[in-house]
Amino acid sequence: MTKITPWLWFDTEGEDAANFYVSIFKNSRITDISRYGEAGPRPAGTVMTVNFELDGQEYVALNGGPEFRFTEAVSFQVRCETQDEVDEFWSRLSEGGEPGQCGWLKDRYGLSWQIVPAGLEEVLGDPDPEGAQRAMKAMLGMTKLDIEELKAAARGA
Repeated sequence: MTKITPWLWFDTEGEDAANFYVSIFKNSRITDISRYGEAGPRPAGTVMTVNFELDGQEYVALNGGPEFRFTEAVSFQVRCETQDEVDEFWSRLSEGGEPGQCGWLKDRYGLSWQIVPAGLEEVLGDPDPEGAQRAMKAMLGMTKLDIEELKAAARGA
């Protein structure tokens, strides 16, 4: 079986970020931490990589230096079954970060997330094109998504 493991490049905060993420998602854990040795390029003993799992998906945080920063070109989508889940993930992930438009946010490390409620595809793909457009217009005015407001917009309420 082929496995794809995303690597996330940090300056020095990879371990903090991994601990933050595993504190938010159920069934998550740190699986390994490796440290730089005498060969460098960072001081011996400092954290080089942190292997972690978020709900079974493997990731690696690399403390590679300040050369690269996150952009919105890559984001992680969190599909939520309830509005309470949307509210919880939005609150936790945006703490110390910044909200974006249409359910997007940047966390305190600059990583982009999309917090998406169940039913979003249906409301935006409403068979009534006018309803779909009303829902899209409503979504474009939101930061955190509210599925009931989007459904009401689609209905014209």
